[in-house]
Amino acid sequence: MSEIKAKLKYLANTFEVIERGDYVECAVSKKKISLENLNYWNVDLQEAYFSPAEVKKRFEKLK
Repeated sequence: MSEIKAKLKYLANTFEVIERGDYVECAVSKKKISLENLNYWNVDLQEAYFSPAEVKKRFEKLK
């Protein structure tokens, strides 16, 4: 994976590339997520998550 961070707009079931790159950063763990492996995000918060564990952590923090 190269070191170019992408900017995305997260939509329901997809995302739009605003600025080209190879990865985004998890909002919780700060781990790099390659765009090919990006499966979890929040449309309302416009955040990406590395795995379901990070999704759960964010959800619990927002409750």
